[in-house]
Amino acid sequence: MLTDRASGILLHPTSLPGAFGAGDFGSDAYKFVDWLVSAGQTYWQILPLGETGPGNSPYMSCSAFAGSILLIDLAELSSHGWLSSEDLTPHPDFRPDRVDFTLLRPFRMGRLRRAAREFFASSHDDMHRDYTEFCIAENEWLADYAIFMTLAELENCREWSCWPIDLAHREPQALQLIEKNYSDEVGFWKFCQWCFDRQWSNLRLYANERGVHVIGDVPIFVAYQSADVWSHQELFELDENCRPTVVAGVPPDYFSETGQLWGNPLYRWDVHEKTGYAWWIARLRHALQLADLVRIDHFRGFVAYWEVPSDAPNAINGEWIAGPGEKLFEAFTKAFPHLPIIAEDLGLITPDVLELRDKFNLPGMRILQFAFADGDDNLFLPHQYVPNTIAYTGTHDNDTTIGWWSTAPDHVKAFARQYLDSDGHEIVWDMMHALSDSVANIVIFPMQDVLGLSGEHRMNFPSHPTGNWEWRFSWDQIHASLTQSLAKMALEHDRI
Repeated sequence: MLTDRASGILLHPTSLPGAFGAGDFGSDAYKFVDWLVSAGQTYWQILPLGETGPGNSPYMSCSAFAGSILLIDLAELSSHGWLSSEDLTPHPDFRPDRVDFTLLRPFRMGRLRRAAREFFASSHDDMHRDYTEFCIAENEWLADYAIFMTLAELENCREWSCWPIDLAHREPQALQLIEKNYSDEVGFWKFCQWCFDRQWSNLRLYANERGVHVIGDVPIFVAYQSADVWSHQELFELDENCRPTVVAGVPPDYFSETGQLWGNPLYRWDVHEKTGYAWWIARLRHALQLADLVRIDHFRGFVAYWEVPSDAPNAINGEWIAGPGEKLFEAFTKAFPHLPIIAEDLGLITPDVLELRDKFNLPGMRILQFAFADGDDNLFLPHQYVPNTIAYTGTHDNDTTIGWWSTAPDHVKAFARQYLDSDGHEIVWDMMHALSDSVANIVIFPMQDVLGLSGEHRMNFPSHPTGNWEWRFSWDQIHASLTQSLAKMALEHDRI
């Protein structure tokens, strides 16, 4: 349960400025923390920190535990002598306003491989000892992840069910042979995860010491092409050929007339229950090593999830299947002294979803862009909030507020003007003020709204397969008056 009033900013690290094609854990991330403090902000909300998957989505990672190695600060690697000054020369086609993943990946991967070779060839005992201790501490997931990534490279990124049968079925002798014959490659992936962990831990500590807390993000489902599904096949709905029999999605909704076919394999919740939900507890424990509290995406899927046949062309002909409900969260409460979880309770929400949320005192979410289509009884209107709420102008899945306003129907604009006592010329700040003045204990503003940016700067458009997750800001967009206005608003509404 949330008890203190505060406000924060939604910004994924890739959206930070930086010389190497995308934001990362380097100096600009520390500068952003300093800016949050000067702007009176207490929370930094991010998207999942895992490896990006199809469409560059952080919600389709190849591991529920591994971090995105594209976020590793190359300058920090250079400070240890693992990269040269020439390695820190940016690609001439990198853009400051967008991430070009086709340029970013080969640029960073080449330098990470170089750094790994230099590290393993070095004689820095303290660093080697730290690396070994990390590998031992994280072995429960790290060993499988490193072998999986090695095999994925060897198999030219073919889905793991198409690998040789002894590898797809994880026969111990076959895996031992891979680990022996490709020890350098396995070591590379472990090295990258060690670097990610070191750098993120230092950045998060820097933030915490300055009163800034990190809100992480845990997708409810995992990608099929992942170390998790390959190494825990018994936990997922797979057939005898290791292929998903059913996959995840959502029915037709606000974003798509044919629903959203996510394609993630679904859990065998009965098997999870027999293990005491051990995998989920390990996953949440790891997520809480990376963040101070976490938002669980698609919370309603724990009550009931939309099951779609794996060969379906879209998500229309699915059906609701009961999820684990209270059993999972009772297991969580036994494993953790308190549950620092935010329930993403958006979409088609039924009373039993709210009952599960409230039974465990989990804060829900409210999106102000959704508030003005109906009358005064719309639960997204600020006067309907309760303190145990996190309120947003919009999320990464929404248009920016300027973009939303430019396409909103006339009746929505009319109601918003009346409710907010606004002429619409400063609609973003009018909405931010309404949230900040509400009883919601935490309010979060997407960085695009703070900067007053149009819809072309949105982070993600659900059901659009390309062009997402690319937006970046630059420091020259932030003026002193903007920082002062944010700090003043937080102070006025008792959020500092």
